[in-house]
Amino acid sequence: MTPITTNTITTRVTTTETRHEHHPSQRPARRRAGLVGAATAPLARAQDAHDHSQHARPAQPAATAPAPAAAEAPRARRGTASGPGSVYTPNGWSLPSRMVDGVREFHLVAEEIEHEFGPGSRIKAWGYNGTTPGPTLEAIEGERVRIYVTNRLKEGTSVHWHGLLLPSGMDGVKGLTQPPIAPGETYVYEFTLRQHGTHMYHPHADEMVQLAMGMMGLFIIHPRGPEEEPVDRDYAMLLHNWAVHPGTYVPDPSVMQDFDVWTLNSKAFPATEPLVARSGERVRIRIGNLSMWNHPMHLHGVQFAVTGGDGGRWPRAQWRNEVTEIVGVGQMRDFEFIAVPGDWAFHCHMAHHTMGPMGHDIPNTLGVDQSGVEQRIQRILPGFMAMGEHGMAEHQDHVDMGHMPGPENTLAMAAGRGPFGNIGMGGMFTVVKVRDDIAPGDYRDPGWYRHPPGELTRRVSSDPSFGQPVRRGQVASAGSDALPTPRRDGGHHNH
Repeated sequence: MTPITTNTITTRVTTTETRHEHHPSQRPARRRAGLVGAATAPLARAQDAHDHSQHARPAQPAATAPAPAAAEAPRARRGTASGPGSVYTPNGWSLPSRMVDGVREFHLVAEEIEHEFGPGSRIKAWGYNGTTPGPTLEAIEGERVRIYVTNRLKEGTSVHWHGLLLPSGMDGVKGLTQPPIAPGETYVYEFTLRQHGTHMYHPHADEMVQLAMGMMGLFIIHPRGPEEEPVDRDYAMLLHNWAVHPGTYVPDPSVMQDFDVWTLNSKAFPATEPLVARSGERVRIRIGNLSMWNHPMHLHGVQFAVTGGDGGRWPRAQWRNEVTEIVGVGQMRDFEFIAVPGDWAFHCHMAHHTMGPMGHDIPNTLGVDQSGVEQRIQRILPGFMAMGEHGMAEHQDHVDMGHMPGPENTLAMAAGRGPFGNIGMGGMFTVVKVRDDIAPGDYRDPGWYRHPPGELTRRVSSDPSFGQPVRRGQVASAGSDALPTPRRDGGHHNH
C-alpha cells in the first residue's frame, strides 16, 4: 500500500482563525488590499476602479501606454495578455499571490458577506475574501501551488478544484478525500499544475447550500510557453443563478428550478461591467457555468471561435466558428474573436435569463382588458404585476420611470437603458464595447457608440399601412419585389 504523505493529502494548518504563525503571510488578501506583484498591479487597479460605478472614469493604469493615433493599424499589440495578472474579471478581481521557495501561494477565506446584484438589490451571501464570486486565481502550467483555505463560516466546508488534474487527497470532496474544514480551521492544498486552461473552484461540502449562497471562483492556468494564437484581452466570467424571494435578503438554497436572478460574475445587467476592446484586437472570453441551468451564450456582431473547453485550449484545427454556444452546467468554454467597432450585445439566449425577477405561474393576460384588476390584486399581494395587456414592455417602461415600484429588495425586471431608451434586458446580459481609440490595457467604459453616417437604422414612416407586403398564398404582382416609395404622413416626409 502506498503510504499517505503530506504531498498527496490535504492537511490542517491551524484550528483557530487568529493563529497565523504557520502561514508565511500575515493576512489573507482582500479586494483593494493585500500583496500585488508588479505583473498584476496595473490590471488589479483597473479592476478595482469599477467597484464604485461601472461608468466611472478612473485614472488610467500606470503601465498603460498612450492610445495610438487613429491613422495607425487598428491592432494594438499582438498577444499582450499572457501570464498571471493578465486576465480581467469584470466586476471582480484576481487574488495576489507570492512565491515562496519556488511555490506560488494563495490564501482563500470562506466567509459571510454582503453583495449587491445591482441598484436596489442586496443580499446576505457567502463568498471568498469578501466577494462573490471569489477572486480569480492565476498561475502557470508546471508551477507548484500552495493554497491556504481558512473557514470563517458557521459550518464545515472544503474546496474542490473543478477540472484540475491532481492527487486524490487534494480534490476537496468532504468525507471522501478529506475531513471538512471546520469553522475556525485553516487547511492547505498543495499540488503541481499539470495542465493549462479555464477552470473553477467551489465547495464540495453542503454543496447545494454553499453554491446557492455564492461560493465559487475561477482558476486560470496559463500555458508554460507561448500560445499558438496569443490574445490581446483576456476576460473571465462565471454564470450563476439565485433564488431571492421578493422582500427577502438571503438566497433560498432549496429552490431547484425557479430562480429569479441570473448573473454574470454575480451581477445583473445593467450592473454588469462592459467588455472593452480596441478595434482589431483578439479578445478571449472565458466562461464557467456554476449555475443549475445550461446557457446558450450569444455574441452579436461577430462569429467567434470556440477555442477551448474543460480540458484547456484546443489545437487550432479543432476550433469552430459559432454565434451561439451552449455552456452546460459545470462546463467551461473559451470564445475568441477579432473585435470590430460598435456596441455588441452578449447574453444568454434563454429569454427569461435576461430578465430581472420574474413571477411564476401567473395568468397569461395578453389581450385581456385589465382595467383596475392589478390594483385590486395588489391590495392582498403587494408588488404583483400582471403580464400586461399588450406585452411586458409597458411594465418595463413604467418601472424604469419610477411610476411602478417593485417589491422590496428586487431588481427592476429589465431596466437597462441604452442611448435609444430601455434595452428591455436584465440578468445575463452585458455589452462588448469596441472602439478605434482604446489604449492597450484600458478597460474603462468608453460610453455609448457613435454610429458613422449611413450605418444607423432609421424610421421611414409612421403609417402602419405603409407599403405592400406580400403574405403567404398571395400572388406577387409585377414589380412587387421592389420596396414601394415611402408615403408622406403628416409632415414626416420621407424620414
